[in-house]
Amino acid sequence: MEDDYVEVRKSWWERNWKWFVPTGCVSLLLIFVLFIASIFFGVTAMMTNSDVYKEAMIKANLNKVVTEKLGSPIEDDGMTSGSINTTNGDRGSCNLQIPIKGPKGQATLFVVAEKKGTWQYSEMTVVIKTTKEEIDLLKK
Repeated sequence: MEDDYVEVRKSWWERNWKWFVPTGCVSLLLIFVLFIASIFFGVTAMMTNSDVYKEAMIKANLNKVVTEKLGSPIEDDGMTSGSINTTNGDRGSCNLQIPIKGPKGQATLFVVAEKKGTWQYSEMTVVIKTTKEEIDLLKK
C-alpha cells in the first residue's frame, strides 16, 4: 500500500517572515530618519535664505576689522542655529548664531533683530574664535 502522503504547502507568511520582518523594520526606520533629516535641512535652508542671514553675511564681508582678522572671503562654516519667527510677513523676531570662517580663522556671527515692517537690528556681533574678540557690525 502506498503511503498516503499529502504535501501541505506553507503560506506565503510562513515561508517569508524571516526576511520580511527585518526588512520592514529597517524600512520604517529609514523613512523616519529621512523625515527628520528633511525637517532639519528645510529649517536650516529657511534660515540661510532669510533676509537677516544675507544682510549679516554682507556686513561681515564688508567690515574691515572682520576681514583683517578672518581674511576674505568670509563664508558660513557649518550649521546656523537659532530662530526666525515672522507673522504676516511684516512682524517678527530673529536670534541667529552663524558659524563663519575665512582663510585666516573662524568666528561666530550673532544676530538679534525685531521686524516691524523692516528688520531693526539690536545686535550684530562677530566673536573671533581664538581671541574671543567681539566686533560690533552695527557701529558706524
